[in-house]
Amino acid sequence: MMSSAALAGTTRKLRWLALVSYVLLLAWVIIWQSMLTTTYSYSAIFILLLYAGPLLLPAKGMLTANPYTHAWANFITLFYLIHGITVAYAVPAERLYAIIEILLASGMFTGCSMFARFRGRELGLGLKKAKKLP
Repeated sequence: MMSSAALAGTTRKLRWLALVSYVLLLAWVIIWQSMLTTTYSYSAIFILLLYAGPLLLPAKGMLTANPYTHAWANFITLFYLIHGITVAYAVPAERLYAIIEILLASGMFTGCSMFARFRGRELGLGLKKAKKLP
């Protein structure tokens, strides 16, 4: 079992991993889809709605360190992970861009998952255990 000081330090590092990965992923998908892509051209509104929109949904909870929001942000992160893996496989010209997206999404997923777990422990949150039946 970790001491409360060690737990707080770990939680702080995981929060920064989640936040930095989140902000970089948001910036990366906008830059990639609006400036770097060579295979297709979308309108700015489409890029914001499809690529940036889902990442903006958990913004308030991510910035206020809500462990519940961090946990649910992982479902959104999976979209970017799947997108990156698909593009890395199917579009060789954009493989490097996709690998960057995969790394950022993986960092966000790891940071959000672990932050939610550790912060939940600090706050005494958790799932109630089921009663054993006789």
